[in-house]
Amino acid sequence: MTGRFDYDLFVIGGGSGGVRAARMAAERGVRTAIAEESTFGGTCVNLGCIPKKFLVYACAFPEEFEDAAGYGWTVGDAKFDWPTLIANKDKQIARLNGYYRRAVERAGGLIIEDRAVLKDRHTVHLVRSGRDVTAETILIATGGYPSRMADFEGAEHCITSDEAFHLKTLPKSIAIIGGGYIALEFAHIFHGLGAAVTLIYRGPKVLRGFDEDLRDALQESMRQKGIRLILETAFTKCHCEGPMIHGVTRSGEAFEAEQIMLAIGRRPNTQDLGLENTGIKLTPRGHIEVDRYSRTSVDNIYAVGDVTGRLELTPVALHEATCFVKTVYGGEPAAPDHELIATAVFTRPEIPSTSTRRASGP
Repeated sequence: MTGRFDYDLFVIGGGSGGVRAARMAAERGVRTAIAEESTFGGTCVNLGCIPKKFLVYACAFPEEFEDAAGYGWTVGDAKFDWPTLIANKDKQIARLNGYYRRAVERAGGLIIEDRAVLKDRHTVHLVRSGRDVTAETILIATGGYPSRMADFEGAEHCITSDEAFHLKTLPKSIAIIGGGYIALEFAHIFHGLGAAVTLIYRGPKVLRGFDEDLRDALQESMRQKGIRLILETAFTKCHCEGPMIHGVTRSGEAFEAEQIMLAIGRRPNTQDLGLENTGIKLTPRGHIEVDRYSRTSVDNIYAVGDVTGRLELTPVALHEATCFVKTVYGGEPAAPDHELIATAVFTRPEIPSTSTRRASGP
């Protein structure tokens, strides 16, 4: 570490990976700054794991009320209020935003509320304040966002999981496009809360890559619950008529819903980040290419978390950040292990799996 730079470490992104790295580095005496243009906590806290679990817990109660009668409970008339759930969810998220900030500040790191763009391999431009800062080492932990890359007429009428967490009212009906874990979880959330749900997926079975028996059992369970499945066809177009959105699939099946949600994958947050100013290489899918130690093609710039596309899970980002600090500031090279990582889909019932993906690069 040298004094010729403003900071020893500059972290771009205040999500799980970025905050973990900034905190651990600062605790070791590393002069650390972290820039975040929005709220701290990243996808997991604000638009992912945490709010999703609030909705998952809420959607479970109708079945549990029904089951309780068989165990001797008398449950009175139950009434659900979506605005109350969303308000309480937002309150808890605001608390966690503060926790993430304090974790960095208590360790001695500096928080910069600004958009950070790479100007060269050692220089970061802060857009709002219009100033440049320098760092010996830069860590990119900017995460990802829901894809809206849908090539069909009327895509502008659709929401993604980001908007689903902030709907003013609970839709009476919703169609979900996709067959991955986000699509499946929201299908069960909205169904459990009382919406009529249609799920459209181009493949023959949902949850590609999961155990075949589990996939079959989950699909049968969804049908028994009353979730409409339209499989082996693509969504082709939609249009609005009053409060309803009317859609058609390639196979000619028509449906209508108050909302249509796209759950067609996630994209890395690399746009307008200034990567071209440094020569950082990207993978064919647009993620930042890193080696087994999370180092990019530029030797003083690293990247962790969803922006690298290795395995897009919060605990993985945390582990990668820990390994980064050990490698760069701890004198003990540590390569994150992406073998046999347990994961779960919070449908009803939940579906477990073990994910395996090796880090890119040598």
